[in-house]
Amino acid sequence: MIRAGMTTLAALSLALGGLVGAGGAEAEPWPPSPCGFSISAPQVVQVDGVSKVTATVTSTVCGIAASPYQSVACVEMLGQQGGSCMQGTDTAQAYFEPYTPGATYLSRGRGCGIIVPTLPADNCQILGPVQATL
Repeated sequence: MIRAGMTTLAALSLALGGLVGAGGAEAEPWPPSPCGFSISAPQVVQVDGVSKVTATVTSTVCGIAASPYQSVACVEMLGQQGGSCMQGTDTAQAYFEPYTPGATYLSRGRGCGIIVPTLPADNCQILGPVQATL
């Protein structure tokens, strides 16, 4: 009886030691986002009669059992503090105003995919900056 208890204790110790050792190993980097995304160059649009600069992040393609999880688009005027960002699922569109003719604008963003039904990974595709003088 004592031998059986010792054998079980030894086996349990080895199993726990293997788990602890596995937890201490360095983690592999996350794989790339399971979806592809694109960002538009800044462009001028009319919204209710007002000229604004806009940029859009759009999902382009997803792998098997994957879908877009989060898109973020940002647009800003070069050399000016601040800008505008908007968040969406497969598409996000940001607007910046006031539009200043002849100024240079930047668009940037990120897109994140998800393998259904797991939680989203920390790895997102970083997009931009894309620059345009409008």
